[in-house]
Amino acid sequence: MANERKTEIITRAHFSKFLDSICIEEQSSDNPKIDKLLKTASKKGGGKGYPEFIITYKTNSDLVIVIECKADVRKHESKDRDRYADFSVDGALLYASYLSKGFDVLAIAVSGETKQSLKVSHFLHLRDEKKAIPIFGDKFLSVDDYLNGYLKSPEKFRQDYNSLLHFTKQLNEKLHTYKILESQRSLLISSILIALENTAFKRSYASHKKPENLAVSLIQTVSDELENANITGKKLENLNTQFSFIKTDTSLSKKENVLKEIIDEIDENINAFIKTHKYFDVLGQLYIEFLRYANSDKGLGIVLTPPHITELFADLAQVNKNSIVYDNCTGTGGFLISAMKKMIADAKGDETKIKEIKSKQLIGTEYQSHIFALAVSNMYIHQDGKTNIINGSCFDEEVIEEVKSKKPTIGFLNPPYKSNKKTDTDELEFILNNLECLVDGGTCVAIVPMQSALATSGKVLELKKKLLEKHTLQAVLSMPDELFFNSKVGVVSCVMVFTAHKPHPNHKETYFGYYKDDGFMKRKNKGRIDAYGIWQEIKEKWLANFENRKNEAGFSVNKIITADMEWSAEAYMETDYSKLSDDDFIQTQLNYVTFLLGNRLSEQVSKMPFSNNKVNLNTTDWKYFKMTELFDIKGSKTTPILELAEYGKGKYPFVTTQATNNGVEGFYDFYSEQGEVLVADSAVLGYCSYQSLPFSASDHVEKLIPKFEMNKYSAMFLVTILNLEQYRYNYGRKCSQDRMKKISIKLPSKNENPDFEYMEEFIKSLSYSSSL
Repeated sequence: MANERKTEIITRAHFSKFLDSICIEEQSSDNPKIDKLLKTASKKGGGKGYPEFIITYKTNSDLVIVIECKADVRKHESKDRDRYADFSVDGALLYASYLSKGFDVLAIAVSGETKQSLKVSHFLHLRDEKKAIPIFGDKFLSVDDYLNGYLKSPEKFRQDYNSLLHFTKQLNEKLHTYKILESQRSLLISSILIALENTAFKRSYASHKKPENLAVSLIQTVSDELENANITGKKLENLNTQFSFIKTDTSLSKKENVLKEIIDEIDENINAFIKTHKYFDVLGQLYIEFLRYANSDKGLGIVLTPPHITELFADLAQVNKNSIVYDNCTGTGGFLISAMKKMIADAKGDETKIKEIKSKQLIGTEYQSHIFALAVSNMYIHQDGKTNIINGSCFDEEVIEEVKSKKPTIGFLNPPYKSNKKTDTDELEFILNNLECLVDGGTCVAIVPMQSALATSGKVLELKKKLLEKHTLQAVLSMPDELFFNSKVGVVSCVMVFTAHKPHPNHKETYFGYYKDDGFMKRKNKGRIDAYGIWQEIKEKWLANFENRKNEAGFSVNKIITADMEWSAEAYMETDYSKLSDDDFIQTQLNYVTFLLGNRLSEQVSKMPFSNNKVNLNTTDWKYFKMTELFDIKGSKTTPILELAEYGKGKYPFVTTQATNNGVEGFYDFYSEQGEVLVADSAVLGYCSYQSLPFSASDHVEKLIPKFEMNKYSAMFLVTILNLEQYRYNYGRKCSQDRMKKISIKLPSKNENPDFEYMEEFIKSLSYSSSL
C-alpha cells in the first residue's frame, strides 16, 4: 500500500495543475449524488466504494472523472476485468458502472511508481449505457483535452443526437398542437436559432410582456442579423417574407408564453447541441424529423441526405482546406456543412484560412424559397459566408456564370427525384449542370436513383452518353436500400463519382462498389440509426476499397463500361463463395422437406442423411459456368387465380413470386408447365426454387429448364447456389430474364464440365437428404 502512494502522488501532481477548472476529492465526495451512487460500490461487494480520486468540472456537471491507482504495473488489468480490489482497470470500471447511473464517467486506471514506468488507461462510460469503451491514449492529458475529447467523441455525439431526436419528437407534437404548419416548423426553429446568436435578444427575450412584441422582436432580430452578414436587397426581402408568418400566427403572436417557452426549449436543447457538435446539419435533421412525424410530406418537396452520407461525400472527394465546394441542389445545406467541417479541420486552427473557407469556398443554389431560407439559416448558425447561397434555378445562365466565376473544384448534389418521368428534369441533367460549373479535373459526387445508372435506352441513355463524352466516370457505389427511410422515401439509390471535363477513356475501368450495408438499423421513434456504433469502421473499409480500386468478391469490382451498359456493382461483381457452408445447403433441404410435409406430399421428415459418406465442401477449385450453358431461361404462362378457382383444388402447385412454401400458393387441378425445373421470381429478388411436379404460375415466374439431367439432389445444390445471387436484385434492379442470362455461377467441375455427381453425393451426405 505504501508504494501505491507514489502512484497517487504522481496522479495528484498532474491534476493539481488544473485547479482553476476542476475540483479534486479523494475517497469520498461532498456531492450528495456522487456519494449516494458510491454507497454500494465496494470493490469487495456489499459496502461503500472509495476511489482514489473523484474529479468534477466547475463548468460541466455532467462529467465525473474517477481514478484508481496501483503501484505494480502487473496489477494494471486482469484478463476478465473482474478482480476489482487487485487491478486498477477493474476497480476504475467498477466505480464507473455505479457512477454512470447518474453521470457520464471518464474512468482512468493508473499503475506504476515512476513517471517513466507509468501505465494509464482511459474508459468512457456514458450515463445509462451498458458498458464503458476505451478512449484517449496511454498518457495523462490536460483536463481541457479530456473535456473536449469527451464532448466530441462519437459515443457522446450518439447520446446527444438521440436526446435531440427525442426532444424533436416532443417539440413536433407541441407545434402540431399549436397548429403550426409542417413546412413552417423548421423555419420557426431556424429563426429562433439565428436570433439567439444576438446577445441582446438572448438576454432580453424573456422580458417581453406581450407575445406579439416578442414575435416582432424575433423577426426584427433575424433581419438585422442577416443584414449584418451582408445579406441585403432582394435576397433579404425574400428571407423576411419566409419568416414573416411568425408575426401573424395566432399561437405564436397571441397566446401567452407559447413563443417564449419554445425559445427556452430550443436554447436549452438545440442550441446547446450545436455549440457542442459544430458543423452538423441540425436543421436538416430537424426537417427530416418533422417530415417523419407529419401526416404527409407531399408538397414539402425535399429528400434529405443522411448526415453520415454527406460526410462520406467529403471523404470520397478528398475535400481539403483549399477546396471550393458547390452544391447545385443545396436543400438545407447538409453537403456544404459536412464539407466545411472537413475543410476547417484541415486548416488546423489557421483563423485567416478558416474565415476564407467560410466566406468564399462554399457555394450553393436552391430553387425553393422556404428551403433556401433554411439553407441560409443553417449556414448562418455555423457562422458561414451566407452570401454564397443563391436563390434560383441552377440551370439559369446567370447562375451558372456566377458559380463558374468562383472556380469550384468539387461538386456535391442530391437532385430532386422525378415524380413525373415525362415532365420533371432528369437527375442526370443536374449532374451535367454541376459538372459544367466545376474547373477542369474537378470532382463531382452525386446520389441519384439506381434507375439512372441502369437505363440502357431512351432519354437517360442519351444523358449517360453525354456524361461520358465530356467527363470521366470514376465510380458508382450502390447504396443501402432504405437509406432515405427517415425522409419517408423508398427509392433505391447509388452514388456516382465523376472527374469534370475529361472525356471518359475507352479502356478506363470504372470502380463499382456494393455499399449496401452501412450498419444502420431501424429503431422505433428514432428512424434509421447507427445503433451499434459500427459505421465508422464500415466507412473506413468503403473508402479504402474506393481509393485503392480494390476488387473484392461480394463487395467491389472494376469494369470497362460504355453508356449503354448498366452502371452498377450488382451487374458485374463476383459472388463471394468463400462464405458457403454445409449449413446453407442443409437449410435449402430443410425448407424443401418442410414444404413437402406441410403440403402432404411426404408422410414424415427425418433429419438423417441419405448416405453416411461424408463429402467435404471446398470451393477453391470450382469453375464459372454461364447460366445460358446450364439452362434455357424462359417465361412461364401466366394463369389468373380466378381461372384456377374454376378448375378447383387438386395436386398441381400454383407457383407465385412468394419466397415461402417453396414459392407455392396452393394446389389446383390444372397445370400449364412441366416439372423437374427450377423457377425464379422476376418481380424483384430472383428467389429460386425447385419444382418437381407439373405446375401453373402467376406473373413474373421464370423457368430455368436444365440442359443436363437434373435430379432432386443436384437441384438442391443448384437452388442454394442460385439463391446466393439475390443480392444482385432490388426494387431498383429487378431479376429479369435478360439479367439472369448475363451472369455466371461457380460450380464444382470435372474435365471442364459441372461435376453433377459430386453435387449429388455432397447433398446426400447432409442432414434431411433422406427425406427428399
